[in-house]
Amino acid sequence: MEDRKSYVVTAHKPTSVSHSVVGRFTGATDVNLVLAKTTRIEIHRLTPEGLTPMHDVAIYGRITMLEVFRPPSSATDLLFVCTQRYQFCLLAYDAATKTIVTRAHGNIRDTIGRMSDVLTSGNIDPDGRLIGMNLYEGYLKVIPMDATGKLSDAFNIRMDELRVIDVKFLFGCAKPTIAVLFEDQKGRHVKTYVVHTKEKELVEGPWAQSHVESSANLLIPVPAPAGGVLIVSQQMIVYHNGTVCHAISMPSTIIQVHGQVDKDGSRFLLADQFGLLQVVALQLTATGAVSNIALEVLGETSIASSLSYLDNGVVFVGSATGDSQLIKLLPARDPATNSYIEVLDTYVNIGPIVDFTVMDLDRQGQGQVVTCSGAYKDGSLRVIRNGIGINEQAATELPGIKGMWALRPSLAAEQDAYLVQSFVSETRVLGFATDAMNDGDVELAELEIQGLSPAKTLLCRNVVGDFWLQVTEHEARLITCVTKTVATVWTAPARITVAAANPSQLVLAMAGGVLVYFEVAAGQLSLVAETRMPHEIACLDVSPLASPGDAKAIDGHHWETRLGRASHVAVGLWAELSVSLLALPSLTLAVKQPLGGDVLPRSLLSIGFDGTPHLLVGMGDGTLLVYLVGAAGLSPLKRISLGSQPILLSAFRSKDVLHVFAASDRPTVIYATNGKLLFSNVNAKEVNVMCPFDSPALPDCLALASSEELTIGTIDDIQKLHVQSVPLGEWPRRVAHDPAAHALAVATIKYTMDETHMEEVEVGYVRLLDDQSFDTLHAYKLDPFEIGCALTVAAFDDARYFAVGTAYVHEEELEPHQGRILIFQVVLGKLVLVAEKEVKGAVYCLNAFQNKLLAGINSKTQLYKWSDSDEMDKELVAECGHHGHTLVLFMESRGDFIAVGDLMKSVSLLNYKALDGSVEEVAKDLNSNWMTAIDMLDDDHVLGAEADLNLFCVQRQSGATTDEERARLECVGEYHLGEFVNRFRHGSLVMQPPGAASSLFGTVSGMLGVVLPLDSTQYTFLHRLQGALTKVVKGVGGLLHKDWRMYESKRHVHEAKNFIDGDLVESFLDLPKTRMEQVVDLLNNDGAMDGTPPVTVDDVVATVEGLAQRH
Repeated sequence: MEDRKSYVVTAHKPTSVSHSVVGRFTGATDVNLVLAKTTRIEIHRLTPEGLTPMHDVAIYGRITMLEVFRPPSSATDLLFVCTQRYQFCLLAYDAATKTIVTRAHGNIRDTIGRMSDVLTSGNIDPDGRLIGMNLYEGYLKVIPMDATGKLSDAFNIRMDELRVIDVKFLFGCAKPTIAVLFEDQKGRHVKTYVVHTKEKELVEGPWAQSHVESSANLLIPVPAPAGGVLIVSQQMIVYHNGTVCHAISMPSTIIQVHGQVDKDGSRFLLADQFGLLQVVALQLTATGAVSNIALEVLGETSIASSLSYLDNGVVFVGSATGDSQLIKLLPARDPATNSYIEVLDTYVNIGPIVDFTVMDLDRQGQGQVVTCSGAYKDGSLRVIRNGIGINEQAATELPGIKGMWALRPSLAAEQDAYLVQSFVSETRVLGFATDAMNDGDVELAELEIQGLSPAKTLLCRNVVGDFWLQVTEHEARLITCVTKTVATVWTAPARITVAAANPSQLVLAMAGGVLVYFEVAAGQLSLVAETRMPHEIACLDVSPLASPGDAKAIDGHHWETRLGRASHVAVGLWAELSVSLLALPSLTLAVKQPLGGDVLPRSLLSIGFDGTPHLLVGMGDGTLLVYLVGAAGLSPLKRISLGSQPILLSAFRSKDVLHVFAASDRPTVIYATNGKLLFSNVNAKEVNVMCPFDSPALPDCLALASSEELTIGTIDDIQKLHVQSVPLGEWPRRVAHDPAAHALAVATIKYTMDETHMEEVEVGYVRLLDDQSFDTLHAYKLDPFEIGCALTVAAFDDARYFAVGTAYVHEEELEPHQGRILIFQVVLGKLVLVAEKEVKGAVYCLNAFQNKLLAGINSKTQLYKWSDSDEMDKELVAECGHHGHTLVLFMESRGDFIAVGDLMKSVSLLNYKALDGSVEEVAKDLNSNWMTAIDMLDDDHVLGAEADLNLFCVQRQSGATTDEERARLECVGEYHLGEFVNRFRHGSLVMQPPGAASSLFGTVSGMLGVVLPLDSTQYTFLHRLQGALTKVVKGVGGLLHKDWRMYESKRHVHEAKNFIDGDLVESFLDLPKTRMEQVVDLLNNDGAMDGTPPVTVDDVVATVEGLAQRH
């Protein structure tokens, strides 16, 4: 049997913020916010408009420390990054090349020693003399540093304290000095030590404080001149500097993070586990000594994982369990909110993804993912879909539209007044009229423009001089915008077949291949040039090369008023199947580009993406060709299949940026980000014609015509994945979707205070939500101490039910000893309990299995069948089971096979024998993996994720010759993902061909990933490509891709096998052409071609794009 091979790629980057720091990284005058999101670093710059993203880079490691500091001789700050595997790097910014450069890197991992339970922040001496980290119990790892930021060799210094809770460097000390918060048998204490780098030892420091609060968990160093530290516990904050001590009490809470406000350290922000933001203020004397301490509650934010004060009262609140926020601290309390906080901006975070389900509402093989995201009060459902949505504002049945154009009252007017529609033999106009019968509401109605010809229109638009231009099959006319009368008419000697125009230029194609060029001025159409093409003309474009950023109105004038004139007209020919560029005004041939194949070009559009001129060609078979326009002519850039019907290209504006709409049976928006062309599906089934329609009554809309109807609506933000938030205010733990009931069931935990208002209690619910509106239809409250652990849709006797597995959680029990299986039926939008089964343990997982129900109950796999008694009572009856597990946490089934993911015994494969009514173990993985999720790929392969952040694939040895071999699941694939996976689900975010298999997975960091199967040929090529890329694309911070993807657990380390890193492979598409050629050259000379012909850059681009389109 051939080993399973897989392609792992990111569909949605991590969104959970673990660290944030503020510094002047990209320039001496820049204020930068630097974020760590698990395996990525984002760099933003603070501008008057807010935070502007500058860089988003992947790190070959899981970030556990992020610090910013400035060496004494540097004008800008440096970044210190340390990963979970104790690899570190020192990063600087090269403003000339606008790239992040590595100043130093290394590995500070020790071969022996017990890793510290707590990794602290504040690991750099304030005067930049050394970096100190408590990585291993009983040791301080020290990296000396000189005034330029150059690092010396790292070494360990022995510490007497084993149970270290926090370590911080103190300000204002002649030699590097640390404060250590630690715990021993007598309690918690704080000691200070001076770090002697030459002697490699710690010498007792200036002061110590024994027996601090037993709940003390955080040290906050205070800058000079005050110096000292704040010792933060659950009920008190103490300032201590060896001579002065001040304390203030506070309501019991756990302060998780802090952020410094003022340079002198007189104010610090504190955020607790409930999302409460407070400020602690130190009152300083004239000499800088602390005289008192005060504490004030500011308000509520997302539950913070980091706090970064930016400037002028603006604070970034990073969150790992909710949306991150940009807030402003107000000078006075807002009486409406009773808070000092104003939220300026919100940054979506879908982590942690605890569970998710895939809904295919349109039954087209394209799913939308509904996740259980966030935690505690920040819990929510997130609806994630691929493509761009059209939010319908108006719609009417109007079949047969062949063309549409919006007209403004003048060229400079910012908004449209009329919508012109062309049909096979007539033209109609929609405009806004006041409905006197309906309280004077404004509505779209059919109107008449006096000077407009009622014949079929080929083109209609605003032109210079405040005229409207209309082209029919027999004439071109100018109509005065103010009087709506005809100003001039040019009658064609032959039938006009195609027309294109901009505000000052018009080109017409007539039968026989005749091309005519006009200039528009002073209310006249001036015929400038005429030529005859060798074949009939299929399409034209005379768009001036506007860049996407040019679509901004200035001083109340429409952006088109600033458009220049086109220097060329693009012409697509029928029989010759070519595109030509003709110079204007002469119409002389400048460039001719054969298109190849036997399909006609149907639409052309010139546009500048990121300042680079592009020519887009929409073909009759749904293919889009993209060319770069240069002095040497047209250079093919991309060929992509968007659909199967002819493409009609149109430019439109969204948020002052120009994009391209490709209308066809699978409409697509084309846009550019960081120099890369991107394609996003529009969530509309068919669009034949599109035109922008931005009117006072319907602002920022598009008009879309299908074969049967006209829709006017706004368009979503232009991005690949769209996330809709459904706030719950409680923690969603499990979700399941029943398409038949058009409903979602969600198991949640709500946190409330008990009657004494002293203790927080958990209340479990099962909630029913509509799968379209996501409104809550019904809620079922569970018993006290009962929470939902599992949720699935089960089918019994041709009826569908929601099955919920629960556990009664008591603090005194190590593992729950009691739980229930609840069977709910949806009746008139309510959850009706039709059966329940008490069990001896927690129901960790449920699986619908052959009209029965599989349950993982503590250490047992149990199969239940549905029983209807004569009295119409329905109940679950135990049929058979299987023991031998530690805890059955995950279960997937396929046919008669059942895959079980155990707490610590990896994966086992069971077989249900219907004739015997029994479940038996067929094979198991002999490795000890602590499982976090499993997915049954087919009858022979199970994909697993384990607690050391690895993926692996095991294979059943069905063809083995001995019983011993057949009883063992062989590991055939290993890969370090670097993310904690909570759930796998079959499905896809993009349209998949029938029979295509792909799996999605969700992680704690908010990453959504995709696993795609590969055949041997694909794997061999991609493995070679991956190897070539690692030689050209170097990891940030000197970190190596090979080391990063190496499978590493507590028991063994292996190189990755039978998995391809899709993120690295698809980075090929972002490379400049010269580096692409380097990769292909390495690929063609790697000695592994096995007689296959050399590949070209276009070959590799096509292969990688094909993979990218599958997720």
